[in-house]
Amino acid sequence: MAVFFTADTHFGDTHILRQRGRVFASIEEHDATLVANWNAAVGPDDEVWHVGDFAAHAERAHCVAVFARLNGVKRLVRGNHDSNRVLDLPWADPPVESARVTLREEGREWRLFLAHYAHRAWPGLWRGTRHLYGHTHGTLADTTRSCDVGVDAWDYRPVRLAALAARQDAATLVPEELARDRAREEAASRDRDGATEAVIPPATSS
Repeated sequence: MAVFFTADTHFGDTHILRQRGRVFASIEEHDATLVANWNAAVGPDDEVWHVGDFAAHAERAHCVAVFARLNGVKRLVRGNHDSNRVLDLPWADPPVESARVTLREEGREWRLFLAHYAHRAWPGLWRGTRHLYGHTHGTLADTTRSCDVGVDAWDYRPVRLAALAARQDAATLVPEELARDRAREEAASRDRDGATEAVIPPATSS
């Protein structure tokens, strides 16, 4: 079983077409493309964490129909557009506002904090927890510990954790709390080095 992440699919949302630069000629083409991309990546037994805004401005029947076409065991971290017509879909677990997840892939343990909105700090940041979010539609810069998992940032398809971690590892922006702590450590190191290098003049006899 593989685990995938995605967000901001906005199924049934005609307003999203303009925001996506008229890549799709119609909402029908938009939804069909996203469903096809999802199913090309995700198998029936795979797991998908959807980090919010599954659908918007769509009829309940449309949400049900799209959901049924998507492969995988599906879980939702609620987004700002996820009304009852989305929350009532047969998710594997009840939708949540945020989630702390531990995964083991390729012999490594990964701790994740999932939320629809991007956080500047989050639980477990100091212990290596990585943050995955949506909402920003690929407009927010990645950090070394966080990135957008939404379809706008990932060619309109769900993505595996290894690719997300690689993008974070390649980022140059460091979360503020980590940057602050690093600056303090560097300053303390400079102070220690300065004290070590100071020359104490020999005492003179009177």
